[in-house]
Amino acid sequence: MATSSPTAGPDAILDRLSALHPKRIDLSLDRVHRLLAALGHPEARLPPVIHVAGTNGKGSTIAFLRAMLEAAGLRVHVYTSPHLVRFNERVRLAGRLADDDALMAALERASAANDGAPITLFEITTAAAFLLFAETPADVLLLEVGLGGRLDATNVVEAPAASVITPVSIDHVDFLGSTLAAIAGEKAGIIKRFAPVVVAEQPPQALAVIERAAARARAPLFACGQHWHVHEEAGRLVYSDEDGLLDLPRPRLVGAHQIGNAGLAVATLRAARRFRVPAPALEAGIRGAEWPARMQRLPSGALVARAPEGAEVWLDGGHNSGGGAVVAAALAELEERYARPLVLVAGMLGTKDASGFLSHFVGLAREVIAVPVPGSETGMPPEALAAAAGALGLSASVARDVGAALDGLTAYPLDPPPRVLICGSLYLAGAVLAENGTPPA
Repeated sequence: MATSSPTAGPDAILDRLSALHPKRIDLSLDRVHRLLAALGHPEARLPPVIHVAGTNGKGSTIAFLRAMLEAAGLRVHVYTSPHLVRFNERVRLAGRLADDDALMAALERASAANDGAPITLFEITTAAAFLLFAETPADVLLLEVGLGGRLDATNVVEAPAASVITPVSIDHVDFLGSTLAAIAGEKAGIIKRFAPVVVAEQPPQALAVIERAAARARAPLFACGQHWHVHEEAGRLVYSDEDGLLDLPRPRLVGAHQIGNAGLAVATLRAARRFRVPAPALEAGIRGAEWPARMQRLPSGALVARAPEGAEVWLDGGHNSGGGAVVAAALAELEERYARPLVLVAGMLGTKDASGFLSHFVGLAREVIAVPVPGSETGMPPEALAAAAGALGLSASVARDVGAALDGLTAYPLDPPPRVLICGSLYLAGAVLAENGTPPA
């Protein structure tokens, strides 16, 4: 399919649509229900939906699901957010990113149907995506919640093939509540009557809330540790449930947490029996799944060239305490295999818990270099981020941007060359991939 030039792409339309509502986030289903009705209810014409909510691991779980389903020969739509470099990354149609022409046409149709009424950007772009998903043949739609679940614009699907809840932790407290129970209640809002609910390992407070929600909806529950189990053994992924045991390869995605994400994907496909994905496709999916900016090794590129010779450069968009914990564990695993000085180049939004994120790197990171998040009006000042690191006992400094941070490491080389993790924000990760010349495809 032909793609328009960048200057004629969807950005101008998105800028115009973003002015339709004064708040970037305003959780409600009223506006999106109104617009979908005006568009002829595309949400009622979608292929079977796997709806995914949670705090951490949604993207990786969807990456495993997509790889497994495609390995089984199925056509897969995918809806995720936010994007890293181009908005088109949010909408994958039967295996390919939506091109500019298709995306712009859908956005214009949604804009015309909305007729200038107040609506958030996420709501109207979700409606446009539903148009594309309804009108492009596919076997399954992997649908990621944008924020929360109960009042998220994606939560208009009445009968999903499965509802999936990844690990729940504290995040977005201004919108979802300040306790695990409150946040879990918002995530559990995607549970629908009689639709199977597949649940990752959870803190007890979160699991109790999810169990009650499933019971009220008479939704069959498939919870990790109760109805299915997954662990690593001798470099393999071992999965078991009432249907038997699977001996599968270890995921290519880095980190012990990916064992749980891959297991959740397997459990989902076994709970949603309509897809019938055979074991060889599960194996191929676990080996082949890719997910940008989640413990992604950057082997080359314009920014990588500015790092010290021989350095490893990694990228991760995790931005809350739970994300920090799994990334720190992955780095500790790498450290056991091959020890290098660890340097964090970190930028975060001002709404995030910097101390909660950075606390997991105490005793692991040699230095934290704080940088601004490019183009963000809500970015945390690097000085404040460095102060948070210093209060935890981490050595901290400030650089004007990621490139300057890497230049500084070259000026004062470490021996052996460092392992550099650029982290703290998906917005920072997107800017890094763009500047490095390695955007998602």
